[in-house]
Amino acid sequence: MKYGIAIFPSKVIQDEANSYRKRYDPHYPLIPPHITLKEAFVADDDMINELIPELKRIANETEPITIRINKASSFVPVTNTIYLKVEPNEALTNLYEKLHEGKFPQNKKYAFVPHITIGQKLMDDEYSDVFGRLKMKSFDYEEEVDRFQLLYQLENGSWTVYESFVFGQELV
Repeated sequence: MKYGIAIFPSKVIQDEANSYRKRYDPHYPLIPPHITLKEAFVADDDMINELIPELKRIANETEPITIRINKASSFVPVTNTIYLKVEPNEALTNLYEKLHEGKFPQNKKYAFVPHITIGQKLMDDEYSDVFGRLKMKSFDYEEEVDRFQLLYQLENGSWTVYESFVFGQELV
C-alpha cells in the first residue's frame, strides 16, 4: 500500500487554497490542501508497524511549528505547478529530515520546498495567466501547526489519514 506524511493547515488556509485548487488542480478531489513531509512510499503492514513508534517519537520530540505564507510561487521551468509558499524554517526542515533517516524509506526526489499546491498540470498559457494574477496578490497567513499525519492511498487514488501524531505528546 502507498503511504505519505503531511501537515494539514487550518481550515482558513485550506479554504484559500481550495478556492484555486478546485479550478487548477486535478488532485483537488483526492486530498485536502497540505504540506508534504514525505512523498508517497510503498510499505506493508510490518513496515508501518515498525514506523509508527518512530513517528510517535519524532512527534514527541517536536515543538509546535509556526508556518508563514505570504505569496504564491511556482516550480517553473520544471513543472507548471503553482503553490502557496510556506516560508522555510529550521523546525520544519528538521522535521522533514527526521522523516528521511533511519528506518524510513529513502525516497527524496527533490530538495525540500515547503508549499501547498494550488495548481498543477496546467497548459503553458493557462499557467502564465493564473500565475501572473497570483504573484501580484499578497497572502498573509501565520499559524502554529501541532501535528502531522500518516496517510494512505485508497484504491480510487484518494488519500485518507491513517494516524495523526501530535507534537510534544508523551509516548503511549
